[in-house]
Amino acid sequence: MITNNTNLIEMELKQKFLHSGLLFLRVALGISIFLHGIPKMMGGVETWSYLGSSMSYFGITFAPAFWGFLAAFAETVGGVLLALGLFFRPAAILLAGNMTVALATHLFAGDNFMVYGHALDLLIVYFSLIFIGAGEYSLDKKFFPKIA
Repeated sequence: MITNNTNLIEMELKQKFLHSGLLFLRVALGISIFLHGIPKMMGGVETWSYLGSSMSYFGITFAPAFWGFLAAFAETVGGVLLALGLFFRPAAILLAGNMTVALATHLFAGDNFMVYGHALDLLIVYFSLIFIGAGEYSLDKKFFPKIA
């Protein structure tokens, strides 16, 4: 009987550590990407056009300012949503898409791993978070418990 109670306590403790670790990851990563996005968002049409020009690698050459704004928006708003754990999976999908374009831009430019590695790392993390979810300590869990 004591062994069963001990195992239950250990499992509960492991779950708390797991969700605490996910909370830390989510908040730290969300704040970091938010801070990357703010200057892009505040840069205006010139910055957005520059960012959006990366879509030409995918054959999309129209409306570069729109695509650049979308990238800046994904980082800024997506970072906040990631940190809060609110609409977490849609935010992670947007951010994974952003990192896919960033990675492709570096690869098409012929950059080496030391340059494109950051985009690749973040793509892996965001893609993984789509499957993992926001965790117990999130607004998704509070407001949308069935899908969190």
